[in-house]
Amino acid sequence: MKKIKYLMLAMMAILATTSFTACSDDDDDNVSNMERYRSAVEKTVKQQKKHNKAILLVAFGSTWQQAYDAFDLTQQEYAQEFSDYDVFLSFSSAICINRAAAGENTAKRSFYEPKYWLEAFGRVQYEEIIIQSMQVIPGEEYGRVVNAVKDFANNSTGDIDDKYLSEVTIKLGTPLMATEEDVETLAKELNKNFSKYSQQGAMLFMGHGNPDEYDTYKANVRYTQLENALQEINGNYYVGTVDMADNFKVQVRDRMIENGFTSGKVFCAPLMSIAGDHAHNDMAGDDDAWDDGFEINEDGEVEDTSWKNYFSHMGYTIDADAYTDDKGIVKGLLEYRNIRDLYKAHTRRAAVVDYYHSMYPEE
Repeated sequence: MKKIKYLMLAMMAILATTSFTACSDDDDDNVSNMERYRSAVEKTVKQQKKHNKAILLVAFGSTWQQAYDAFDLTQQEYAQEFSDYDVFLSFSSAICINRAAAGENTAKRSFYEPKYWLEAFGRVQYEEIIIQSMQVIPGEEYGRVVNAVKDFANNSTGDIDDKYLSEVTIKLGTPLMATEEDVETLAKELNKNFSKYSQQGAMLFMGHGNPDEYDTYKANVRYTQLENALQEINGNYYVGTVDMADNFKVQVRDRMIENGFTSGKVFCAPLMSIAGDHAHNDMAGDDDAWDDGFEINEDGEVEDTSWKNYFSHMGYTIDADAYTDDKGIVKGLLEYRNIRDLYKAHTRRAAVVDYYHSMYPEE
């Protein structure tokens, strides 16, 4: 399932890149999509500019209305609590942007990459700009955020006033688990939301993770650290991922068995900012490759089977209460007020960084 998904995503990325650079054959309308996006964002910024400072929230993206609602709620709270800033939302995924524009799962909606927002901020010359990563770990997607900030600060397009760039304050808010201290804080907040489930059975969190070859900033270790921190609170907590090698659902079950948890109730929840395809399909979906047994692939994972169905076949009782609300809807992290507050705390601690070098010395 994962390999097929990777091939599909690669093909879609090629198509997305093509669509972003396509030009009209009509000489009277020979404007690239890039110029259209740049114009649309700049128009929005000029119309909505009320202050001399701006916050840009940068999420990977989604095509689910529920995710849009979570992002909108987060943006609204930011506007209320950072009342002297203009607050905007950006997607870093070209695929999500194009799918949203096509109205894949809901009404069509326009989102834009961070570079367009930052360029527009430079043209209207905000005095202070905070870029807040909405990622959970400082991994591959966070690397894209950092690179967008670097490109802007170093005037990669060459059309931002150099004097302005030498004077503007540019800060970066880090992901939810940027440091080990963040991990400890998140564990305590998650326990507030999920302790009633960990007291009844195994409470499993499904994060995304970086594929091993793309473990940017060595961020995958945060999942292991989070599981350790949670188990200091209650031994029934476990943290697995979709993409981190040796931490798939199969390895989560192995750790459960080592701890004597061979049957009983299992609760699941997405350790992702929003509930999108991974939460609804990989975790709580109906994919099921069971045929009198599962085949574990070379990566040590069972493909084409959701966490829900895998643990059910392994003899556990799956309880949906932990990952759905009273309407049966799977909830992402941004749908919890205390987790949104953690992101806002990161924004308040946002600091000026060295844009010429990596954020992390080991890289």
